Amino acid sequence: MKYVLMMTGTSEGWDESGLAGWSPEDFKAHVDFMQQIGDDLTASGELVGSEGLAPPQQAKVVKANPDGSPAVTDGPFPEAKEFLAGYWIVDVESEERAIEIAAHNSTAPGPGGAPLNMPIEVRQIMDAPSEDI
Repeated sequence: MKYVLMMTGTSEGWDESGLAGWSPEDFKAHVDFMQQIGDDLTASGELVGSEGLAPPQQAKVVKANPDGSPAVTDGPFPEAKEFLAGYWIVDVESEERAIEIAAHNSTAPGPGGAPLNMPIEVRQIMDAPSEDI
């Protein structure tokens, strides 16, 4: 079964009181932890894909105008309390395994090496509909 594990953050998490204010050593430890997750999930055959995302200031929302041309709204979006910071797509035997991976990923180190215990949403990826539909 495939699951997407979505790591969320807040806009404050990107400013000087958050990630931007971390020491280079703390930032490196965090990145190394994330890279190790990818290496471990690749070695186990469970990783389908993963990416960290740019800060919310670079986000855009796009919808089609009546003529089909793009209508673009630039971020950040103050009404959004959280944003998607990164994700992993895993192919695992059970929901329990997806939750186990998410819990481990949540412990990525922050300042001083303390676990961040970040919220990670776990959602199953739907299978294609049957031919009967």
